[in-house]
Amino acid sequence: MMLKCREVSFLLSEAQDRPLSMSEALQLRLHLFMCKKCSNFSHQLKVIRLACQKKANDEDLH
Repeated sequence: MMLKCREVSFLLSEAQDRPLSMSEALQLRLHLFMCKKCSNFSHQLKVIRLACQKKANDEDLH
């Protein structure tokens, strides 16, 4: 059964804190391949995470 968008957003959040199981990762990839909205949301999360990491690194240098 294919994941619903709400489940995908939960898994994307979970993936920030823990490794996903192989089954979770596969289902997630399949959904992201087929759903443009969730794919965009995934990309936005990555951009936000990278911006936060950069900000934290910049603050460590000062």
